[in-house]
Amino acid sequence: MSKLGDTTRKLFAEALGTALLLAVVIGSGIMAERLAGGNVAIALLANTLATVGGLYILIEVFGPVSGGHFNPAVSLVMAARGAMPRALAAPYIVAQLAGAVLGAWLAHAMFDATIFQFSTKVRSGTGQWLAEAVATAGLLLVILRAPASRVAAMVACYIGAAYWFTASTSFANPAAAFGRMFSDSFAGISPASVPGFVVAELIGAGIGVAIHMALSPTVDEVAAHSAQDVAKPGNATDGTDATLPPA
Repeated sequence: MSKLGDTTRKLFAEALGTALLLAVVIGSGIMAERLAGGNVAIALLANTLATVGGLYILIEVFGPVSGGHFNPAVSLVMAARGAMPRALAAPYIVAQLAGAVLGAWLAHAMFDATIFQFSTKVRSGTGQWLAEAVATAGLLLVILRAPASRVAAMVACYIGAAYWFTASTSFANPAAAFGRMFSDSFAGISPASVPGFVVAELIGAGIGVAIHMALSPTVDEVAAHSAQDVAKPGNATDGTDATLPPA
């Protein structure tokens, strides 16, 4: 079997990664609900732990191939910032949405549930929308500011925390909202609730970028800092060691 082309490989990674993410979220929700004996807190805790572990692994595995976005909001931000070709944004989003649906169906198949279904769980209201904006803003802020070697761990930890400190249990991902409306399970969301979530998530992504930019140094500050570094002992640029006494 010949190797896939670069673009095809990236799209495949985004579709597969998103599918597995949704399978983790929905599948662990089904398992948690079955085993928790009606204790919603225990079910949510189990769902959280599975999501944290799964998300970390998926970003580590697929990140080197496609960036490990699994999230249209992230892909749009990366394209807008020039971190990926803008022409790839739309294909990435299509791959993510398709993967999300396939992941929901995969979870159903593993638990012998009806494959094709729609959620009846209403998630709506100002508090829910605000929570999604906060969750997504925080997610983008973490992605943009985390050291490259720690992105996977920091994103997974943030999402795990946001499961509990947000009223919406932190979808923070339009593809996740889209895929979860195809599952009438613990992790589901009704189709009527999805548009509000997606709008809030996109607004939150913009807020996250704005905060990142506000925290970033200006060009003048970077130049001044560089000048200070050059002036420090040991940083002479004339080929001499500034820490040595003159001969």
